[in-house]
Amino acid sequence: MKKSQAELRDEVRFRILGLLNENPSLSQRQLAQEVGVSLGKLNYLIQALAEKGLIKLGNFTASNDKRRYAYILTRRGISEKAAMTKRFLERKKAEYEALRAEIDALETELASGASEGELGKSSEHG
Repeated sequence: MKKSQAELRDEVRFRILGLLNENPSLSQRQLAQEVGVSLGKLNYLIQALAEKGLIKLGNFTASNDKRRYAYILTRRGISEKAAMTKRFLERKKAEYEALRAEIDALETELASGASEGELGKSSEHG
């Protein structure tokens, strides 16, 4: 099942928000590695999330390096993450149901083929 561009984009945003929620002090380089995108793409995504008001940038005061920042989810970001979680879960459940149906069909096909002796016949001709 191929994912649409919108689904992929939503999944990357979902992962970024989740990672930042768990650890706001992650660097962009660390986030890019975790999410599997380039540093430039991550920077673009962070800026877009900030422009939408989903995250805000703050100094990471516990750091000796005052150039470090923390990416903090805003209330709107937390709400959007919850909505994304719901959409993500619904999509994964649909994927699971489709996969389950495919597995059931293959098992049925295999069982009916085995009961008819087709498996033995096909191996005799190979």
